[in-house]
Amino acid sequence: MTQNNLAVWGDPIDHSRSPLLHAAAYDVLGLEWNYARRQVDADGFDSALAGLDASWRGLSLTMPLKERAFAAATSRDRPATLTGAVNTLHFAVDGLRGYNTDVGGLGRALRRQGIEEADTARIVGAGATAASALVTLVDLGARRIEVAARNPLKAAALVELGAALQVLVVPSALGADTAARVDVTIGTLPGGTRLDGSVADALAAEGGALLDVAYSPWPSALAEHWFAQGKGAISGLSMLVEQALLQVRIFVAGAPEAELPNEPAVLLAMRDAVGLAS
Repeated sequence: MTQNNLAVWGDPIDHSRSPLLHAAAYDVLGLEWNYARRQVDADGFDSALAGLDASWRGLSLTMPLKERAFAAATSRDRPATLTGAVNTLHFAVDGLRGYNTDVGGLGRALRRQGIEEADTARIVGAGATAASALVTLVDLGARRIEVAARNPLKAAALVELGAALQVLVVPSALGADTAARVDVTIGTLPGGTRLDGSVADALAAEGGALLDVAYSPWPSALAEHWFAQGKGAISGLSMLVEQALLQVRIFVAGAPEAELPNEPAVLLAMRDAVGLAS
């Protein structure tokens, strides 16, 4: 049986732009694959996974399924292992391979804007995406990373991860001392989250370049403060496209490092599909 079925699962899922991105990629590649979306909650994940037949090639996973997918995977790549999160499952001959393409997607989005390295960095928020942001920043060379969160106690796992990666992770309370100068900031707060104006201004003043994973609405509340100070900010849509490209590589060629045939055209079509300027 041909493996031509793919989907994105999550709860909620109606907002997902993954079907647009993947359909654009497979159209350029000339692949008649089906990529759908399905609402699956954490409690229903295991039974939904068990119900898939041999026609399935893989899954993209969004919240709240990344930890469930991590547990289901029979092998995991380095980013998934470090973060405890899997956003991509590939039904391979040797088992269910798990990947976290958010890490690579964040790094590619930053490099696309000319940000090749960073010595110091800040992560705003300590939620699920913060671990992927941390690994990304370490891969960019960061040696000191501040995690600014409403509740700094939630950054404990990030401190442990930083120690394992031999970098200093310093939790701080939003609204306290968040004015230390850094090279780059990654915002991981949910879309629509608004901070006190003076707090956001302080973050922007000393925050270097901003990549905010939020993209709806855009500009995000955080990005507005960067723009107000004449600074640039990268939309989370760029990260979304780049991590999806890595998923396409996995589904087509079996590895996130394997470049696609005519990949520049594939990436251009994916960016166009979500309205990103090329």
